[in-house]
Amino acid sequence: MVALKHNITPHLWFDKEAKEAAEFYVSVFPNSKIVNITTLHNTPSGDCDVVSFELSGQPFMAISAGPMFKFNEAISLMVPCDTQEEIDYFWKKLSADPKAEVCGWCKDKYGLSWQIWPTAIGEMMKNGTREQVDRVTQAFLQMKKYDIAKLRQTYEKK
Repeated sequence: MVALKHNITPHLWFDKEAKEAAEFYVSVFPNSKIVNITTLHNTPSGDCDVVSFELSGQPFMAISAGPMFKFNEAISLMVPCDTQEEIDYFWKKLSADPKAEVCGWCKDKYGLSWQIWPTAIGEMMKNGTREQVDRVTQAFLQMKKYDIAKLRQTYEKK
């Protein structure tokens, strides 16, 4: 078995907006920073910015390498939230496409999908009876942005 000495780092491909997107994400998430920006010259895509950044301590990289690849819903970044205030904050900051809002998923202005996820759902799924889990599941499937109070009410319903 090999030992992994470094974190696995998501690498995000943007057309031209890697630096702009990284600066935006760093402004949204606490304890975040741009680590490095390097411009690669004379690549097949022309000049490309490569940006290393951290969001709440999680390393990321981004590249501005042209329009060949676009984000889609097959991958999303999950943001665990303990309170409704956190859910509301991240939803307001990240959701830029109302048509893409479903079941806690939203899409930002760069097309990247996010899951703004209440940690309470995890607790309910782990500790609930089958009936409670089924009720909560049916409730959250109807929501765009999660409402913790409604989910708890559904969970505790007799």
